[in-house]
Amino acid sequence: MYTVHLSLGTNLDDKLNNLLKAYRNTVARAGRVTGGSSVYETEPWGFDTDKRFYNLNLMIRTGLSPEGLLSVLHDIEQEMGRKRGERPYVSRVIDIDVLFYEQYIIETEDITIPHPRIKDRRFVLEPLNEIDPAFIHPVYRLSVRELLRKCPDASGVVPMITFDEFLKLI
Repeated sequence: MYTVHLSLGTNLDDKLNNLLKAYRNTVARAGRVTGGSSVYETEPWGFDTDKRFYNLNLMIRTGLSPEGLLSVLHDIEQEMGRKRGERPYVSRVIDIDVLFYEQYIIETEDITIPHPRIKDRRFVLEPLNEIDPAFIHPVYRLSVRELLRKCPDASGVVPMITFDEFLKLI
């Protein structure tokens, strides 16, 4: 079993329901959740839109390989209506990113772990800091707490509901 950190985000339709559905599917198909962050409302990153995001980070235990996990997560996204296009940053029903897979460093044509833009995204680091601040980034050799302190992103990241409150909605 492997410990994996995931980031879930959505800015279309019923955003809270999108996160709940993605959570249920992740638990059913990818692994057991061992930790979760609050749900945060965040500004879009990398593109302009007036639709703010809801973000949630999860820590799971999985027996899936990195490639197998990514395949399952892409299936969940597609089933929920995610359309992958030419532009990397667009509004979306759901986005599920693998942030860390233990201390593995993987770089292939299909997968990059750890996620290459973690250190530049406050909407990822704030929730990650809530659930695992001492986790050491295997490439930068800095804790999540230190990465957050050095993060150049000044966009708004506001906690909305705690993870316990989120779970009561399941």
